[in-house]
Amino acid sequence: MSSRSYSLLGLWPVINRWKFLVAAAVALALIISVVVSLSLPNIYKSTAVFYPTNPNTTDPDRIVSDGGKLELGGRAEDLDRVITIGESQTLAELIIRQYKLHEHYKVGAAGDDLADQSALDEFNSNFTIVHNDRDAIEVNFHDRDKVLAAKVANAIVQAIDSINQQLTFENRRKIIDLYQGRKEFLEREYSAAHDSLLAGRRRYGIYGMENESRYLGRAIVETETKLRQAEGEGNSSKAAGYRKALRGLTQADGGNFLNLENYVKGTDQMATVYARFADIQGRLITARNAYETAKLAISGKISSIYVVQKAFPATKKTKPVRWLIVASSVIVTLVLSIILITLLELYRGNLSVGRPGTEPQY
Repeated sequence: MSSRSYSLLGLWPVINRWKFLVAAAVALALIISVVVSLSLPNIYKSTAVFYPTNPNTTDPDRIVSDGGKLELGGRAEDLDRVITIGESQTLAELIIRQYKLHEHYKVGAAGDDLADQSALDEFNSNFTIVHNDRDAIEVNFHDRDKVLAAKVANAIVQAIDSINQQLTFENRRKIIDLYQGRKEFLEREYSAAHDSLLAGRRRYGIYGMENESRYLGRAIVETETKLRQAEGEGNSSKAAGYRKALRGLTQADGGNFLNLENYVKGTDQMATVYARFADIQGRLITARNAYETAKLAISGKISSIYVVQKAFPATKKTKPVRWLIVASSVIVTLVLSIILITLLELYRGNLSVGRPGTEPQY
């Protein structure tokens, strides 16, 4: 028993029989699709393009100390990190709050769970971030307001840059605090050492003059010589004066501020104080330089991306494509109508398409 064979040409009598209904369905689809397409708002797309940079080249410490230069990234890890940041909910919520998209999308007041989720879903449906074939990152945003679309696209790029910097330099403030604590500690130690140095100078009369010991020794020798001469001449009053002067030069209780006893006693101690003071002074200068360099580095925000193209308001709409909506609606309606009437004829048993020796029944 041979199986039935069918031909598309055999459908023409069926279509001809139902032509008024098919034409009515197609006309209705045409009218509805035209009305719907004309009622749809124009959607505009704004695009921003940027390259991620290598985070090692944007390290402020290295730039300040070594004079580094900005290098474009393009590495897989840089691209993945930037795209991950762009697709994060943190960034989406930041942009939604910044541009009050709850009101713009008319989803309800911010703070309501359902409204927040609706705004987030609408935002994600209008936003795309992709890695193009030239190793650049494209940020696209669609909206009915072409100016808002450009602003949001640029804000997304800025937010990605800001979050990327925070991830790269998240411990920098802690390092600044360490530098500051070290500097303040050395400042206290420097003040204490300076006070000890002044106290030692006052006590022993040693101020670190270049020829201090030479002057003291010469004064002692000259005074002692004059004393011996006076004693030899038998001038007792003059000898007594020289003896008193010599006592002042050699003994701490002799009345002289600079004397041999205090000088010898204080030399070793003051040498230690001088060494301590010089060491703390050098360390303090280094700590201050490190702190100022680190503070300057963190205060200077170096972009972690290189923007090739900022987003601008679009000059023409992206969607809807109205003629495509109308054409596809008409074609789909026509195809579905043919399928429906064919199934209906088969159900009624009135269709014999392509059977040898038979004609379609009317």
